[in-house]
Amino acid sequence: MNRFALGLCAVLALAPPAAAQELRDQINELFIFGSGEDQLFLAGTADPNNPTGIQAHGSHFVPSAVSSNGSLITFLTSALGSNIANIPISATSSGTTFRFKAGVPVPTSTSSGPIFAERAQTLGRGRVLIGVSVSQFNFKSLRGVDLNAIRLNFTHQNTDFPGCDSIFGGDCSDQGLPTFENDFIQMDLDLNIDVRAVSFVMTYGLLDRVDIGVALPIITTSLRGRSEAQVVPFTESQAAHFFDGTFTDPDLFASRFVEGSATGIGDLAVRAKVAVSDAQRAKFAILADARFATGSEEDFLGSGDFALRGVGILSAQFGAFSPHANLGYLYRAGSLTNDAVLATVGFDQLMAPWATLAVDLVSELQVGTNRLKLPGEVVIQQPFRRTIQPSTIPNTRDDIVNASLGFKFLTSAGVSIITNAIWPLNRAGLRPNVVWTAALEYGF
Repeated sequence: MNRFALGLCAVLALAPPAAAQELRDQINELFIFGSGEDQLFLAGTADPNNPTGIQAHGSHFVPSAVSSNGSLITFLTSALGSNIANIPISATSSGTTFRFKAGVPVPTSTSSGPIFAERAQTLGRGRVLIGVSVSQFNFKSLRGVDLNAIRLNFTHQNTDFPGCDSIFGGDCSDQGLPTFENDFIQMDLDLNIDVRAVSFVMTYGLLDRVDIGVALPIITTSLRGRSEAQVVPFTESQAAHFFDGTFTDPDLFASRFVEGSATGIGDLAVRAKVAVSDAQRAKFAILADARFATGSEEDFLGSGDFALRGVGILSAQFGAFSPHANLGYLYRAGSLTNDAVLATVGFDQLMAPWATLAVDLVSELQVGTNRLKLPGEVVIQQPFRRTIQPSTIPNTRDDIVNASLGFKFLTSAGVSIITNAIWPLNRAGLRPNVVWTAALEYGF
């Protein structure tokens, strides 16, 4: 165990530093064009060489002027950060578990146990489980919308100033008057996000019925993104808003490309499991899992907030077949993330003395209405009523349902080789098509 701890410290010391420019800043840069320094700033219509009056249109879309535009950008960056940090961590116990009776170790399980679910058996007093796993995935969709085809619509500031009604002959409190308030910016995003997590886990049997453990991931997040923005003018006779060019030759199109990666410590997990009942056929245990915000939120390596998970574990054993069920609650301290009800059902099957099959249905069901909200549709009243949807991303619940299938192979040296795949069964949240995991575990 001391060697494992020293090795872990060496890995942390050698972990590459995060990129100089943080990934969250790079996402934000997808909304900055030309010589502007603010998101959605139109440098062309702020050029002092353009006619008087046109210069004033440069800041009409920036988040400080239009709160819904800021909310849309915040939603996107927050959704990426909170979901990247939510990586799976392997179970606290694995392999054959023991209980000491009259000083003699007696096996309490037949199979090697589940991979990402939990079973009620504890390791046994004085026993240690160490492991390292590598998980790799590429995010493909956000609430069912492909990440390479996200469309965002940014609307104009509702301009109303003293004398506006008399100048434009109407009620300037209505969106759409003056007429240039009908202009909007249409943006297409193409995002490619790869994540690799190398997780080190260690569990120690403090007592026969009490395990304590720690899990520390080293995360690498790679980002490539492209944005293409188009000013959609309401009238063709005059362009009041443009990215570059002049009043007589405006450029209504702009694009931006960003690329970067970051590597560092993810969110540290500290875990404890207590076996409550230990009947021959059915067993029950309670697990507490605290995750600390040790990963960089700005580089999409951690959530940025403390989280606490409490789970009740019921498992049974019928020869080589061992079903289990987990039911719990996930508390998240962040203001933009929801708590969740956790429910997992599955089984592990001993196929041979050296091979175990593990199958699970894993769900995370959102509690309450979304804290991370998209802005509502914008209603333009003048010169006629119409609505603009801010995004193709729906305002739906972020319930997560996954299927997990894996195998554990016990070698003659006592090391378990683990392979696993997790597939999403619904399209909520930020999702990959599959999460591949390979791991090594050793118990002694």
